[in-house]
Amino acid sequence: MEEYKVTVATGTSEYSGTNNYIYVTLVGENGQSERTILDNPGLDFCRGAVDEYKVCSSAPLGPLLLVRLEKQRYWVEDNWFCRYVTVEPPGGGTALTFPCYRWLIGDVKVEIREGTAKILCDDTSPQLLAHRKAELQERQTIYRWAAWASGIPKCIDAKTEADLHQDVRFDSEKRSDFEGSLHYAILELSLKKLAIRFGKSWDDLEDFKRCFWKLKSPIAEYCMEHWKEDWFFGYQCLNGSNPRMIQRCKELPGNFPVSGDMVQGSLAPRTTLDKELKAGNIYLIDYAIMDGVPTNVIRGKPQYIAAPLCLLYEHPDQGLIPIAIQLGQTPGLDTPIFLPNDPPLAWLLAKIWVRHSEFQVFQLLSHLLRTHLLVEVFCVATLRQLPAVHPVYKLLAPHLRYTLEINCRGRTQLVSADGIFKRVVSTGGEGLLVLSQREYKVLTYRSLQPCWDFQQRGATTLKDYFYREHSLMLWDAIHSFVSGMISVYYHCDSDVVEDPELQNWIKDIAEEGFVDVPTFGLSNELKNKAELVTLLSVAIFTSTAQHAATNNGQFDWCAWVPNTPCTMRHPTPTDKDAVTMEMIMDSLPDVSQTCLEMAITWHLGRPQPDAVPLGQYPEQYFTEPQAQEVIDRFRKELKDIEEHILSQNRGLELPYLFLLPSRIENSITI
Repeated sequence: MEEYKVTVATGTSEYSGTNNYIYVTLVGENGQSERTILDNPGLDFCRGAVDEYKVCSSAPLGPLLLVRLEKQRYWVEDNWFCRYVTVEPPGGGTALTFPCYRWLIGDVKVEIREGTAKILCDDTSPQLLAHRKAELQERQTIYRWAAWASGIPKCIDAKTEADLHQDVRFDSEKRSDFEGSLHYAILELSLKKLAIRFGKSWDDLEDFKRCFWKLKSPIAEYCMEHWKEDWFFGYQCLNGSNPRMIQRCKELPGNFPVSGDMVQGSLAPRTTLDKELKAGNIYLIDYAIMDGVPTNVIRGKPQYIAAPLCLLYEHPDQGLIPIAIQLGQTPGLDTPIFLPNDPPLAWLLAKIWVRHSEFQVFQLLSHLLRTHLLVEVFCVATLRQLPAVHPVYKLLAPHLRYTLEINCRGRTQLVSADGIFKRVVSTGGEGLLVLSQREYKVLTYRSLQPCWDFQQRGATTLKDYFYREHSLMLWDAIHSFVSGMISVYYHCDSDVVEDPELQNWIKDIAEEGFVDVPTFGLSNELKNKAELVTLLSVAIFTSTAQHAATNNGQFDWCAWVPNTPCTMRHPTPTDKDAVTMEMIMDSLPDVSQTCLEMAITWHLGRPQPDAVPLGQYPEQYFTEPQAQEVIDRFRKELKDIEEHILSQNRGLELPYLFLLPSRIENSITI
């Protein structure tokens, strides 16, 4: 009789344990063990437990292929989350690890493989080949493509998060925290609404301070003090929540008739606008994508949007500053060009309008479309086309955690027909979809790669562009990490070309996920290792660093609502001399809208209590030493980046820490 020592690890989150019957069968090349009920004295399979058992076989099993786990109901159904199983062969040989990280729901049978990652050509056993095929067939019935709306990336077929499989749902603690924090924020600010009087407009900008009760941040308070200053406006174009819009201006657009005389007073001595254009010191932010987008109606009152053009100058002493703003795409008497030497309230209102457009673009395009929805495509394709033993599945799985559920919640709670955006944002309702469709139509795969993005925008030399510097460091670290991992499993380009699972994966991404996007530029096949490494780097960079750059600071920049208003309740000014404080207050969000903007940006931007930082892998999908060495090198590189960023920020009045590796989450979970 052969005796194997089997260790079974139960999940650590709430409700992971079970009181149902659990059976195990070891499957080897030469046969199967006895089907063994796992039952020690006392309680088995408690939350976080690591239980040991003996499993017997009448004859040697040979090399182990699979561990078969079965769960059967006892009195009531009680789901179980299994982390992993280890098996030590008779005579005390090297223990093998079988990663699971799955829920067993109902009376179910699950077969899991040993942790060594393998591409299809590495498997020769008919049993293992059949296992790969059966796993994908099952997953393709569970995870299906759907179109939430035309003209945007496809998504998971689930009307709400309740339709998702338990394996991709939030843990119980995450769900409780997510729902609890939203209720807390809304309740906290509802009390303020009652205290200030519901639906009332403000009398003065100072009134907004009355919302700053408990939900605060040092940057939000700094913003409150400095938001009117031109250098601070320019700083946010570089390092705010939407740092990807600014581009070098080589010549002025035909629809933005700024003359040298208009801006001469904003330039350094002994220079001209023409000279600065040629020197590469003039930059532009163009919100043409906002032009003509349908606007929201909130409580029966129309809201307003603008499509501004904003010219900025990299001043040798003052940094990046705005020097001219036009609040529409068509110049004319009713669309004046606002300048820093205009009446102060007129210049302030023009900057507020630019920042209002910034709210729409960063929330819906830079954040929702270009991180959440984009990564969802990788998530669905990976679940449908790559078995758990595939190295690319193992590489991506930690960076796709919780993304399907947070996106389902976003579609039902934030951007739905009756969601929060409809209640408080000027592009809520039809507008947000039109805006997203416009961006998707011109989205390019290259723009998702930081090095190409900064070059394309001519933004490679801007000073104090911390987002650029930190993004490029993180991109290099991620690219090096992915390259190291892929080289462990793919030794030459033909290995990539001849991997049918991988080719089905890229085909699903390009032809199903990113459908109807004419200029995207992603092929439906992978021709070499370099293409695979770049694509995986894009997926991981987008789900970690890029999401952190647009998500993590949203409360900091939006909590002082006049700095980044979610809606505007009055049309853009047509006469610079007619702007009054009353007009500004009538334009800005009212008390109710202000409170809701603060609540939702705090809820979405706050650090998550169960966050897994970039490069940390509590679920160990990779078991072989070569892969562990690559992960260790990645962590070392991230530690060096962390120290560099902390050193760079030491003593800065306004630190930029959104891309500190320890503050970047390993996946999009919020």
